Amino acid sequence: MPMLQVSSSLTSSLRFQGALNVDLCEFQTNLVPYPSLRYPLTSLAPLMSVEKSFYEQPTVATITRQCIEKEQQLACCDPAHGKYMSCCLLYRGDVTPADVGAAMHTVKTMKSVDFVDWCPTGFKVGINNVSPVVTADSFMSKSTRSACMLYNSSAISRMWDSTVRQFQSLLHKRAFVHWFVGEGMEEGEFTEAFDNILAMQKDYEEAAADSVTRAVDDEEEY
Repeated sequence: MPMLQVSSSLTSSLRFQGALNVDLCEFQTNLVPYPSLRYPLTSLAPLMSVEKSFYEQPTVATITRQCIEKEQQLACCDPAHGKYMSCCLLYRGDVTPADVGAAMHTVKTMKSVDFVDWCPTGFKVGINNVSPVVTADSFMSKSTRSACMLYNSSAISRMWDSTVRQFQSLLHKRAFVHWFVGEGMEEGEFTEAFDNILAMQKDYEEAAADSVTRAVDDEEEY
């Protein structure tokens, strides 16, 4: 269900009018700083049960803050363990530009929101005035407002660590390789895929390391 809400938020600008709609083409333009850094992460707020919604309706500031918390991520990733390169926040429902501006000001002062120094103002905001809808059998409650965040962060390299270890272990034992070779793949393609994911990890780590290196160089000058 959360992924359905994310898909709905991404396409809401095509289906409804809003105070500040974001075109789908702008996602690629704003979220991908380099061709190799093209894997955005996603979070969604609020993620509330039906019972909790009876006595709690989160504000714009609350759902904005929740989007950067580890518990709201739709992948096994903690954004606090990396640096943001770009970020797109899509709001739906009872949301005003003034509320969003105040929430953005608060978020930018949080220590857990760390942008690379070559992209210090990486927030892109979209506002659609149509509230999100949930199905009758959903575990999620209906809310008057929601926020979906897509962001590009070096934290994704940590998420790939487990994938790399598992892939390397299977490849070392040549487990299941015969099935793929039997369908027409070549064994060299496995090694190539392994090298590709290592290269992607390195690209993300270097993007964050460039920011740290510049900061150290600036301190040494003084």
